[in-house]
Amino acid sequence: MSLIHLLCWLLSARLSLQEIINIAKPGCPTKCGNLTVPYPFGIGSNCSMNPWFDIDCDASVDPPNMLVSSRNEFRLIDISESQIRIKNHFVTRLCGNKSMNTNFTLNFSETPYTFSDAHKLTHVGCSDLAVLEGLSHRYVAPNLSLNNFAGGCVSFCSDDYQFPSGSSPEDGWCQIPIPKGTVFLKSFISDLEDRWGNVKTKACSYSFIGGKDNFTFQAVSGISEGAVVLDWWIGTENCSHARNSADFGCHANSVCIDADGGVGGYSCSCFIGYQGNPYLPPGCFDINECIDNNPCHSLAICINTPGSFICACQKGYHGDGRRNGVGCLIAGMGLLTLCSVSFGLKKFVRKRNLKNRRKKFFKQNGGLLLQQQTSIQEGQTILGNTRIFNAKELEIATDRFNESRILGRGGQGTVYKGMLSDGQIIAIKKSQLVDEHKSKYLVEQFINEVVILSQINHRNVVKLLGCCLETEVPLLVYEFVPNGTLFRHIHDDNDSHEFPFSWRMRLKIAAEVAGALAYLHSATSLPIFHRDIKSSNILLDEKYVAKVSDFGTSKSLAIGQTHLTTLVKGTFGYIDPEYFQSSQFTEKSDVYSLGVVLVELLTGLKPIMPSTSEEDAKSLVFRFLSSVNEDNLDSILDDQVATEGEREGIVSVAKLARRCLNLNGKKRPNMKEVAMELENIRMAQMGSIVDTRLQEDSKILSKDDYDYGWTSTTDFGTTTTSSCDAHPLMFDTI
Repeated sequence: MSLIHLLCWLLSARLSLQEIINIAKPGCPTKCGNLTVPYPFGIGSNCSMNPWFDIDCDASVDPPNMLVSSRNEFRLIDISESQIRIKNHFVTRLCGNKSMNTNFTLNFSETPYTFSDAHKLTHVGCSDLAVLEGLSHRYVAPNLSLNNFAGGCVSFCSDDYQFPSGSSPEDGWCQIPIPKGTVFLKSFISDLEDRWGNVKTKACSYSFIGGKDNFTFQAVSGISEGAVVLDWWIGTENCSHARNSADFGCHANSVCIDADGGVGGYSCSCFIGYQGNPYLPPGCFDINECIDNNPCHSLAICINTPGSFICACQKGYHGDGRRNGVGCLIAGMGLLTLCSVSFGLKKFVRKRNLKNRRKKFFKQNGGLLLQQQTSIQEGQTILGNTRIFNAKELEIATDRFNESRILGRGGQGTVYKGMLSDGQIIAIKKSQLVDEHKSKYLVEQFINEVVILSQINHRNVVKLLGCCLETEVPLLVYEFVPNGTLFRHIHDDNDSHEFPFSWRMRLKIAAEVAGALAYLHSATSLPIFHRDIKSSNILLDEKYVAKVSDFGTSKSLAIGQTHLTTLVKGTFGYIDPEYFQSSQFTEKSDVYSLGVVLVELLTGLKPIMPSTSEEDAKSLVFRFLSSVNEDNLDSILDDQVATEGEREGIVSVAKLARRCLNLNGKKRPNMKEVAMELENIRMAQMGSIVDTRLQEDSKILSKDDYDYGWTSTTDFGTTTTSSCDAHPLMFDTI
């Protein structure tokens, strides 16, 4: 056989090999209409891995039906390596005509499917409370537990409101996140106008599964368009356990990938340089790069290797031999000169690119906005008493932002623990990387937090040490607070056993937080509203001193200004109901949120409690007010509070909390009054044992001129000092 014939035979053999790569199980169809169906999915009897992957192929139905369980049958749009897309027809409807009302429930428990992170529950309508209850984790395995969660959002409409139909409307809609790994969802809607006794005829409201950032909805028919994305996995164990079992699903030349999102199971994927179906024997085949798409230079010989290739330059030439690399160059002095010039040019280009990159990030992360609001200039290292860090310094401090250094994650980003070269322990908040149309809003939040915190120097407010503007996402550097959040100490049963959270300590923390907020409202040059007071934004240092944190959504008021008019922001369960109605945030809105925290301290309960039905859904505030009004406070008190606390002090705090939670903001006390009353209650409880420092603060709080004795910075070119000890920062959540 001639060389040419041999090459032609090898080429045809290669093509035949590609043709026999299995997509479906032998003897089973590979397509249903335009839908390709790879194993472990299958069409017909005995063609799938198990009944969860069965597809009912009806040529008259497009897209085809997929039977996920006896409870759910879905229309399958497409299948990828780790996800499927199904037709979206899941809608909850609330109308004046109750016969039109619907709720939807989705149940994927004990199936190979979980929700991806591509969706949120989107609600459209006016004056509604949309509620979503769910369950995460598919299987109850020895190392997995079922997690309940609940979320809600409130939608309000302007006077010129029009029902949204398209992407990103101005108002009349809200969204609730759907956590990755969710297996069960239940949606229902509650009419706020009905609850508040102001019933009127209005258009139908709808809740449905939509995209994170936009949605398309047909207002007339009440049908959401698009698809729902589900992750799929095989088995119930992770790779390390499944690999030892006889029915392990990954075949030759493939890698096993553990399911993410905290669920059991795994998926299989061909090694780089291989192709085929990893779920079917004999597994994945090597890709012959030299035949399929020769990656080598014209003066190089391509040699295929398992999973890769080699480009060898011909005799008399040197280089990597790659078409998109150096290629093949003539050997000798010319090559040495070329290499020297290339190295120098590469170094120059790298330095120029790095400089341009830093300038780009400086502008992108709000450097120009920061310059407008302060006297800082690009390149300065000091902003008032706040330092501007460089990226290299923070990379070293966090071991290149190693995952082992993560303290917590939240809606605004991730917090890392680090140590500076002088040994100081710090916490670094790294903002999340977002798409372009959201970045402007998050940069404004970042700059707002820098400007607000650089003005504050108070022992009960977390201290901002500095920021970094020359990285892809902006970074904030805080003192490190080691004892976590107040939320964790109230609600984590493990913590309560390790360290009893006494009534005296709860009362001290409440007084410290109120004092800090009174300072923000009254003692700074411009009053500051926090706008997101909650127990997870209150940190505790090594001596369990409270520190108010997370000022990303805070706002300063101009002289003479009494409130802010903004889109509703905050955390469900803590937001002032008046703010819901008017979108006007006042100092009394922070008072309401603190009232919720006081109730948490008294009861040990969370602000929102998941329920099995809409009728049983009651917030903590509702339960607390009902108990107080019925003179049945004992029924809702935390056991430790009821055991340790003096009755008079507990009742006084409960009455103060009720005043803070008054639906009419004008009837609530201001923050200074709350701080003074809590301090008086605390001192009465302590008897003859008086904390000298707190006694000093109480006297300062009672001054008419609001001179609290704490220093603040209003001139960003001036460095101020504080006699307070610096305590470090730790976030469980952001």
